[in-house]
Amino acid sequence: NNGTWFHISVLGGTLLRIPPVNSTVLEGDPAFFHCTAQNPETMFVEWYKDGVPLLEMYDLINRSTFGPDGSLTILPTQMSDLGYYTCLVRNKANDTQDASAFLNVQYAAKVIFAPKEVYLPFGQPAVLDCHFRSNPPLTNLRWEKDGFLFDPYNVQGVFYKRNGSIYFEKVDDSHAGRYSCTPYNDLGTDGASPMINVIVQKPPSFILKPKILYVTKIGGTVEMHCDARDQDGTHVPQISWIKRDGSLLPHGRYQLNGANLTIEDIIESDRGIYACQATNEAATISADAEVMIENVSPRAPYNLTGNSSDTAITLRWAPGYIRQYLEYIIWYRLAEAQEWRTFKVNNKHILEATITNLLPAKEYEFMVLCQDSYGDGMFSKAFRYFTKPKEFEQPETFQDTLLQFNQIGSPINLTIEKRHSNYEARWKPPELGLDQLRYYILRWWVEPQHKLHGSRTTPETTYILEDLDEDELYTFQVFAMSTTNYTSGSNEVEIYIHPYQKVKVMTIGGVLLLLVSLAIISMLLYVKRNRIRKLREAENVKI
Repeated sequence: NNGTWFHISVLGGTLLRIPPVNSTVLEGDPAFFHCTAQNPETMFVEWYKDGVPLLEMYDLINRSTFGPDGSLTILPTQMSDLGYYTCLVRNKANDTQDASAFLNVQYAAKVIFAPKEVYLPFGQPAVLDCHFRSNPPLTNLRWEKDGFLFDPYNVQGVFYKRNGSIYFEKVDDSHAGRYSCTPYNDLGTDGASPMINVIVQKPPSFILKPKILYVTKIGGTVEMHCDARDQDGTHVPQISWIKRDGSLLPHGRYQLNGANLTIEDIIESDRGIYACQATNEAATISADAEVMIENVSPRAPYNLTGNSSDTAITLRWAPGYIRQYLEYIIWYRLAEAQEWRTFKVNNKHILEATITNLLPAKEYEFMVLCQDSYGDGMFSKAFRYFTKPKEFEQPETFQDTLLQFNQIGSPINLTIEKRHSNYEARWKPPELGLDQLRYYILRWWVEPQHKLHGSRTTPETTYILEDLDEDELYTFQVFAMSTTNYTSGSNEVEIYIHPYQKVKVMTIGGVLLLLVSLAIISMLLYVKRNRIRKLREAENVKI
């Protein structure tokens, strides 16, 4: 109120006068980045690549020099130098300012690795890879076999993959040979790969398998026999034994006599599934054997954990023991309810299940039962978990408390078959709860990313698939949806879509080219014959 004025001076401002800018260079050429501070005499400059201090990157720092103003020069550049470079300016008051720029190192496409030998399994699908780097992106990849151009489009059962690798649908002896690959981009190529000697190796086969089941007592001895040979009978594959649950063979109590495994002084932890594995360069095969101990009850599933939404709870558990043909059944109920409901886990190898159609903000009780072909096992300890509350309120409607537990069985025997230019999915209806069926949901995923590619609903037990991409591996599964929104999934089916269209286009193009060539030849022959006829007529007139 007395009219007094105050003047405030703020020290600071820009520390960086000339920042770095994005740069593109050819491999081997120098790369230069500015980083000029306002007062180089009183300020310090630090450099980072992709967030890592340059001083910690020994190969790069040996090829780098720094100017008196803080600038950075890299000479010679390598393809690994591509990335973001950040200069950070710091003054004596520890104030900082930074700026970043991207270095794009371009080079002709080059092969970075090629194995001397590759073994392909006879009678099985296989892939022959070309390991290359390319910047700018790859424009062409050329394969040679035994010194001649090898074009998969002209070889039955052989296809190009999108990354340039060769996919053999079913390996046979004709696929053996010496291969090389040459990648190209807009800058050309760094040359062909060294020769890759492809050997067609027949997988091993068992000539003696262990028994499916060995029953013994505590303190007893078990001897499991196994032997294998390569299918051509000339080599002995490497044979080893493992325990399927991942634990080690009992130290000091087992012996390997050739390919046979003997376990002495049996204790309770020795029970489980053992696998005899035979391995050669082409493949690994295995045969399982189970060791059971008399008068020792199986252990129940344990370590139950949960995760929930407002209408579902996902339950996970650890197996009490591992056996063949083991199945899990989830028993669940509202914590205050008397009646238990059951949910059968269809996939025997998955140790989790999602129970749907639950009420929000309610506590549920779970137990996991494991059973096998010999009868029921044991229940896990009871486990309780809450569903989450709904995020919004909505009017309540009358609902029969029993309807939420109405279940429906899984669709049966899903198959995918080619029909002309499309594929047809076909399945059988569920055996349980068919009167509760609302519709089916067919879903498919692209592998190996397991990315959902499509989902369709239909009341029928067939569906024509028209939007599948070539040269892709898909997993299909069909779900039955009940009138109470309960879903149950079928078996999963994998199918690889071959690039038939590319082959078809090339074939049609070749046929058209042949027809055009024949037409041109016919025209030339006609003109030539017509000219000869006229010459003869002219000679006859003179005579």
